[in-house]
Amino acid sequence: MHTRQSNIWIFDLDDTLHNASAHIFPVMNRAMTEYIMNHLALDEAGAHQLRQHYWRVYGATLKGLMRHHGTNPHHFLEETHLLEDLPNMVIETKRLRQVLQSLKGRKLVFTNAPRSYAMRVLEMLGIADLFELIFSVESTKFHAKPSLRGFQMLLKTIRAKASDCVMLEDNLPALMTAKRLGMKTIWVSKKLQKPNFVDYRLSNVLALTHIRL
Repeated sequence: MHTRQSNIWIFDLDDTLHNASAHIFPVMNRAMTEYIMNHLALDEAGAHQLRQHYWRVYGATLKGLMRHHGTNPHHFLEETHLLEDLPNMVIETKRLRQVLQSLKGRKLVFTNAPRSYAMRVLEMLGIADLFELIFSVESTKFHAKPSLRGFQMLLKTIRAKASDCVMLEDNLPALMTAKRLGMKTIWVSKKLQKPNFVDYRLSNVLALTHIRL
């Protein structure tokens, strides 16, 4: 693989470095809906609708809850990411560590998940030590992706120019922000049609070894 030495690889976590949709997201989604039902006294349909609405408007449920209901973000994240059965939910990917180690340059994780959850998953995947930084939703002061502010805080923290960064992510709005800032964008997705703000599409992160940046 031919890359400039100065590449900074920014990886999303869920559904990018591992498959969260299979076992983790269904449980987490239930927990988020239940949290809203309990704290805002809504029925299931109402809670689900509110989540969808905030997801559409802000790109993250939590942002809407904080802005409109004064939800404590730390409490929300803790309650919705308990996942006591996490060791049985994380799907390991063979060769993932090898592929990541073969990438020249700095590597970090940028996730909308809380730090404690991100660390647990990365340790279970056996790759936590490969990243110089885990930039979690707390690191962005809850300006979760796709918010421009979260990205700007990340760049400031790592003292880097966007043009030196390669963003790998399954979420298109986040990639759109990355592209606006001047990052190279890699969409991790099984879908075939890629939008023009995506430079490369990979069906999974292991395919990284096949592209030239």
